[in-house]
Amino acid sequence: MIENIDLSLVNWSRGQFALTAIYHWLFVPLTLGLSFILAFMETIYVRTGNEEWKKTTKFWMTLFGINFAIGVATGIILEFEFGTNWSNYSWFVGDIFGAPLAIEGILAFFLESTFVAVMFFGWNKVSKKFHLVSTWLVAIGANLSALWILVANAWMENPVGMIFNPDTARNEMDSFREVVLNPVAIEKFSHTVTSGFVLASVFVVGISSWFLIRHREEMLARRSILVAAIFGLVSSLLVAFTGDASARTIAKVQPVKFAAMEALYEGKSDAGLTVIGALTDSGERIGEKKVHDMKLRIEVAELLSIMTTGKAEGYVPGIKDLVNGNPERGILSVAEMMERGTYARQVLTDYKMAKELGDTESMALLEARFKESDFTENYFRYFGYSFFEYPWQVIPSVPVIFYSFRIMVGLGFFFILLFILAIYFSRKMTLGQNRWFLWMALFSIPLAYLASELGWIVTEMGRQPWIIQNLMPVSVAVSNISAGAVQTTFWLFAVLFTALLIAEVSIMVKQIKIGPKH
Repeated sequence: MIENIDLSLVNWSRGQFALTAIYHWLFVPLTLGLSFILAFMETIYVRTGNEEWKKTTKFWMTLFGINFAIGVATGIILEFEFGTNWSNYSWFVGDIFGAPLAIEGILAFFLESTFVAVMFFGWNKVSKKFHLVSTWLVAIGANLSALWILVANAWMENPVGMIFNPDTARNEMDSFREVVLNPVAIEKFSHTVTSGFVLASVFVVGISSWFLIRHREEMLARRSILVAAIFGLVSSLLVAFTGDASARTIAKVQPVKFAAMEALYEGKSDAGLTVIGALTDSGERIGEKKVHDMKLRIEVAELLSIMTTGKAEGYVPGIKDLVNGNPERGILSVAEMMERGTYARQVLTDYKMAKELGDTESMALLEARFKESDFTENYFRYFGYSFFEYPWQVIPSVPVIFYSFRIMVGLGFFFILLFILAIYFSRKMTLGQNRWFLWMALFSIPLAYLASELGWIVTEMGRQPWIIQNLMPVSVAVSNISAGAVQTTFWLFAVLFTALLIAEVSIMVKQIKIGPKH
């Protein structure tokens, strides 16, 4: 672990990883959703034999290929940053975190990449059914890739299925099943991939609307809108359902994040869910963190308690409860967690000292301590708190999370309306007569990307200051390198990723203007 933390290094490393992740996620959700839309369209082509469906499929497949290639490039860089910028993290949990990433590379990515070649170049070279199977396998492979990456990410938010080895100071996987079936992983995967389905559906509806506005490829556009709108509506409803389930799990495993999402400072029973609200500085402080008042609040009475506890009178802890503790509710204070974490860290230090001195008797006793369930449950689980100086450091940026969450949810309901209107106008054969809707659909494309990025902002900024919940803060996870080196690569990546994004948008726009091949 780094004893003397360079905050400049920490902040630049965080910034570089955030930059890479944000750019990478501009490409991933379209890949996840568009792959299935392609599979649906090609299935219709194979079943009907209608060449128009083949033309439609090949057009969207071209856009898929452009996006897929650039997304892979940014994803590779993202994985390398764990070793270059976050070596302490990689050392501490690499035995666990590396396993799902390895499976993603060996199984899912190779499945996906193998059949991509058949999908793009196999037209008229393999049978229709084999080509269709290849397209479905690409879609399944792309989403399996997301599964294993999200399993790794979910473990960071709810570390399970591991034991700590004091001899190496590393966490080692004890139960692969627990890691994969982590409730956070299941809900994160279902919520994330369905949000990608929504984004891709908005993309297809929006681009198809442009064709109708320009009175071009109207048959392709109408068919694409209907397929994407049906897929998008189902996916939007699933996003809402999985998001609700995910929020309940977050309330249990990351209660500070959940309280920040609601800007809930004072715990309460019969807690209402805030639909819209404006935060202002109350003048009160928790350490150096501002406490915000809620102005212009619109809320649904008791809904927050029902969502988190299953009953209207259920108690939802606020940020003050979680920082200062609430013995009546069985909530430990952060100060108490810091003491327990410090004790666990001291036991590790004593073990390392005994090992250096060759004191095998003390080593055996201390090693046995790590295997005791009492020590694991009551002390080591708070290991990461030993690195904090003040209890208030566990509080993330409340305004960022509060507003990001509400904009994301609001856009989600907007997309449901968009898909309903698209299906309605498609069935009525009046899409071309409602140009206001076509323009709305076109300008909804960037809103879909905004909603997707905001979801990750809530997820990742909400769990700050943790890189591994309760076990390791971000500040001690960085590599022991110079901040200047990270700054240099930050700007290099910023230029590179921006150039890639501009290139993709330019190629996409050019290809859309050209339209499908006849």
